[in-house]
Amino acid sequence: MKRLHSIFLWSALSLGLILNSAGLAYAEPGTVTAARVWPAQDYTRITLEAGSPIVYKMTLLKNPDRVVVDIENIELNQVLKSLSEKILTSDPYISQVRVAKFKPTVVRLVVDLKTEVKPTMFTLPPAGDYKHRLVLDIYPVKDPLMAMLAERDGATENKLPSSQSSGENTLAQPSNPTVEATVITPEENAETNTQNTTDNVKSTDGNQETIQSGAQTEVAKDNAKNKGLIDKGVRQITIAIDAGHGGEDPGARGANGSHEKDITLAIAKKLKAKIDEESGMRAVLTRDDDYFIPLHGRVVKARKLQADLFVSIHADAFTNPAANGSSVFALSEKGATSASARYLAKKENESDLIGGVSLNVKDPVLARTLLDLSQTATINDSLKLGKAVLGNIGGINKLHKNHVEQAGFAVLKSPDIPSILVETAFISNPEEERKLNDEAYQDKLVQSIVSGIKKYFATNPALAKTKVALD
Repeated sequence: MKRLHSIFLWSALSLGLILNSAGLAYAEPGTVTAARVWPAQDYTRITLEAGSPIVYKMTLLKNPDRVVVDIENIELNQVLKSLSEKILTSDPYISQVRVAKFKPTVVRLVVDLKTEVKPTMFTLPPAGDYKHRLVLDIYPVKDPLMAMLAERDGATENKLPSSQSSGENTLAQPSNPTVEATVITPEENAETNTQNTTDNVKSTDGNQETIQSGAQTEVAKDNAKNKGLIDKGVRQITIAIDAGHGGEDPGARGANGSHEKDITLAIAKKLKAKIDEESGMRAVLTRDDDYFIPLHGRVVKARKLQADLFVSIHADAFTNPAANGSSVFALSEKGATSASARYLAKKENESDLIGGVSLNVKDPVLARTLLDLSQTATINDSLKLGKAVLGNIGGINKLHKNHVEQAGFAVLKSPDIPSILVETAFISNPEEERKLNDEAYQDKLVQSIVSGIKKYFATNPALAKTKVALD
C-alpha cells in the first residue's frame, strides 16, 4: 500500500513539473505596463509594452473594416482599457479601439477602421528603455506620399515639354509591410460579430490635440511654386530634410530631460520653412510629426521625391557631459574616420531596434535602395556639401571637429543623392541643450545650414533630372 501511495505521489509530482515547465500550469497572467498610439499620415502605430513576451493572433475583418487582435494570458487592466482614450478623432485610419475580455484567458482588441488598410503586427524583444513590445502598424492601401506626388504632377505635367513629361527610368515603389491575415466575411464570422457587440466599448472623447499632417498644404504650396518655375523654364531643387528619431524612438535624452526627437523636428520644420523661401528651392520632410520611420524608409522617401540633397538633423549625446560642439558627417564605404564617428554611427544605426522594425517583413525595394554600390561620386559631393555647411555652422557654435567626418550611417546610404548628417550640438551638455531649445539659436542654426547649401550649389549646380515613373 505504501508503495502504491509513493508511486501516486511521484506520478503527481512529475505531472506537475511537466505541466509547469510547459507553461500549462501556474502561469500568471501577463501585465501590460504601457499602451501608446502614434497617429500620422504615413501610418498609425499602436504599441503595447509588457514585462514578458506577448502571444497574439491578428485577424482582418471586412464589412465593416476592422482588425481583431486576441492576446493570450494577459490581464485586462486599466492600461489596456485606456487604449480607447488614446485614439484621436483626427486619426486618418482608426475610428476607435474596443477592449474586452473575450475568453477567460484571452483579451480581445477590436480596431474599428475608417478605410481599407494593410495592417502588420509583430513583437519586439527588450531594447533601450523598453521591455517586450507588441506593435500593430496600420498602413493605408495607397501611400499618401505617392498620392501627394500624383496630385502635384497632375497639376504641372501638362506644362512640361514633351521630352520631359516621360522617361525610361523607373524607381520601384516600396510596398508597405503586410502580414498574412485571415480575411473573414460577416457570414463566416457571425459568432465574432456577436461577441464584438458585447465588448466593453469606450469611445474617444475627441478632446485630444489634432495631429497636423500638412500634406495637403504642401501640395498647394508646391503647385504654386512649381507653376512659376516651370513658366520660367527653371528646374526646382528639392532638398529632403530628415528629423532624426521620432515616435517609439526618442533619441538621446538631454541633461535636463529634453528629447532629441523633439529638437530635431523643431529644427527640421524651421529649416523647411527657410528653404521654401528661397527662389528655385523647396524642402520636404521625411516626418512632419512625432512618429517613427525606419532608417531605410527615410532614404526611400528622399528617392521617391527625386531629392537633390538629403540632410539629416540630429543632436548628439555622450557619456561625458562636457563634450560639446557641432559636427557634420558623410557616408564612408571604408570605415569610420575616428572612434567617435564609429561610436555615433553605431548608436544612430540602432534606431531601428529602439523604434521598432519587424525583421520578418521583407521590403522588396530595400535591397536595391541600400545596395553597396560604388558611391564614390555621391560621397565626394556629400563631402563638398558637408564642408560648406560645417563652415557656416562654425560661425555660430564651436565645432567638435573642424572637418567633415565619415562613418557607415545607414540613413546616408542613398546611392544617388548627396547626403549629410548634421549633429547640431551635444544635447547631453547642459549649456548646449539650453541653446538647442532656444528659438533664436535654432533660427541662426537654420540660416547657417541654408547658407551652406546655397554655397554648395554655387559651385556644384544641380544636374537636370529625368522625370521618374513612381507608380
